[in-house]
Amino acid sequence: MGEFIKNRRAIFGLALCLAAVSCAGRAAGQSDYTAITVGDAGTISGIVRWAGPIPKIPRLPITKNAEVCSPDGEKTRDLERLVIGADGGVANTVVYLKNISQGKAMDLPDAVQHLDQKSCRYIPHILLVAQGTDLQMKSSDSVLHTIHMAGAASNNIPFPFQNQYIPIAMRRSGVVDLKCNAGHVWMNAEVLVVKHPYYAVTDNHGFFKLTDVPPGEYEIEAWHEGWRIASEQKVLDVGSQVEVSRPVYSEPITWAKKVVVRKGQTSDVQFSISEN
Repeated sequence: MGEFIKNRRAIFGLALCLAAVSCAGRAAGQSDYTAITVGDAGTISGIVRWAGPIPKIPRLPITKNAEVCSPDGEKTRDLERLVIGADGGVANTVVYLKNISQGKAMDLPDAVQHLDQKSCRYIPHILLVAQGTDLQMKSSDSVLHTIHMAGAASNNIPFPFQNQYIPIAMRRSGVVDLKCNAGHVWMNAEVLVVKHPYYAVTDNHGFFKLTDVPPGEYEIEAWHEGWRIASEQKVLDVGSQVEVSRPVYSEPITWAKKVVVRKGQTSDVQFSISEN
């Protein structure tokens, strides 16, 4: 038992070192967005809906740590890549303004900047983090998780202890893909590292709202991570040192529209997305 605790402490020490290295480069993240006092602002709101037949989304078997990963006794896990409500609204779609250079100060919701690993799920599934700030990550689970980060940030962060936050500086804007390197192959999430605050993640009804928008004409885009499994990759479970197969997902999909924002008014934007 003493050796086990010693090893876990060594792993946690490595995680803190990696976080410190990441934080040291925080100044490298520069933004071409300027925060100003926005007068006579408008609002953009709308819904992202699914159109056409709903594709079958595969579930993966829970093959490890079932007592933690499946407390309700489920044998399989939803990959959460496409969440469509009974009213047709599509959750976890990111809606944002393109090429906006000035506006309100960063006010991204706190809930989408903190990641928890709970019952072997990433919560929330879609995160928004301002460029140059920290993504705060912890694990509520009593088993080892190791977050593999790829894309705009690259890292492998072990979580040997429960409920201890590890901050990782997000220096570059873009998408960061999250997967588990500790054998929980169904775990997946996406982080969008953003330069301005005009981003929103749709709720379970597909609803979104962007507030305090300077009047003007904009291009607004809906971004979805993609829901198909394109292939599989063989990776090493760092806990058991056994090779496992992990899904590789299809590329993200975007839909764009024009929107005019007028002072003191709400502009309505509706997106309809589908497989075609």
